[in-house]
Amino acid sequence: MGQVSWKGLFLSLFDYKTEKYVIAKNKKVGILYRVVQLSILAYLVGWVFVVKKGYQDTDTSLQSSVITKLKGVAFTNTSELGERLWDVADYVIPPQGENVFFVMTNLIVTPNQRQTTCPESVNIPDALCYEDEDCPAGQAVVAGNGVKTGRCLKDRDSIRGSCEILAWCPVEKRSKPKKPLLGSAENFTVFIKNSIRFPKFKFSKMNVLATNNESYLKTCRYSTEHPYCPIFLLGNIVRWAGNDFQEMALEGGVIGIQIEWNCDLDKAPSECNPHYSFSRLDNKFAEKSVSSGYNFRFAKYYRDAEGIEYRTLFKAYGIRFDVMVNGKGAFFCDLVLLYLIKKSNFYRGKKYEEVKSSSRKSLTSPTLNGSQSPDQLDGL
Repeated sequence: MGQVSWKGLFLSLFDYKTEKYVIAKNKKVGILYRVVQLSILAYLVGWVFVVKKGYQDTDTSLQSSVITKLKGVAFTNTSELGERLWDVADYVIPPQGENVFFVMTNLIVTPNQRQTTCPESVNIPDALCYEDEDCPAGQAVVAGNGVKTGRCLKDRDSIRGSCEILAWCPVEKRSKPKKPLLGSAENFTVFIKNSIRFPKFKFSKMNVLATNNESYLKTCRYSTEHPYCPIFLLGNIVRWAGNDFQEMALEGGVIGIQIEWNCDLDKAPSECNPHYSFSRLDNKFAEKSVSSGYNFRFAKYYRDAEGIEYRTLFKAYGIRFDVMVNGKGAFFCDLVLLYLIKKSNFYRGKKYEEVKSSSRKSLTSPTLNGSQSPDQLDGL
């Protein structure tokens, strides 16, 4: 019995089968069938071709360069620095504008530091001591400012003191201003020049208005009505990101400036326009956290008449701006030329060449030899 079934199964492999169609004279089934067909057709035509432009070839390998330049001055009067005017060389870091730049809005200044010995800050837990044995010589203070000398320094009536250290003395001050010293940076302006290129389509453009009017960039300000004026007020950028500039300037933060170039290159170049969006990138909900804000330290060095080296230490708080560029270019593809227009036979003849071989009378394929004409290479 088993041999018969196996033999029948084997012989069935050589059977020829053909499809059978049954026409059901049922209007409900027919209507449902046509509705499904029309839905699929509507999806292909409406969504894939019209909305998503599925007939277009796209280039997402956007090449971009960003150059930034800030302008503005601020005035401060503090006990550490006295009266001082700040310009772009003082508050912009780095001075050569790129796609990331930092604007100082608040600072703690520790002037006239020199390398000598002094007591470590009592705010450093590792520096607290009761006797000299608590300050082993040569050991760096954890999260501190220098190296322990082996001495525990105390006030006359104090039981506990802080370790003496070899460091830049006096050590950095810990208290910062309650209001941002450079709060007027809200009115500073930044020029963001962005050049983009879609290499696949050899298309280039800038976000600056093509004009011979030299006063245009000196007087214009960016708005939705003037998208090709890349001059932005810092206060507006922070506000568009949903924040208050003066509050953010106290502790610092990070703002993202997004430039999008989504270009339908089937249209005129004037239809390819930059679109800007602004957002805060650091965690604004952690404003009360010890890790909130954005700050770093830098120093300016000098020597006195006796050749002793001094420095002024700055702990800078401010806003870092990250300029990010992305986008895509879309252009009609060969599908339109080869199949959807009246002269499709002409374009197919240019794209493909008919060759003859010994095995076949003719075939249609892309030319592969080294003598192609520019017309034959186009589109490969």
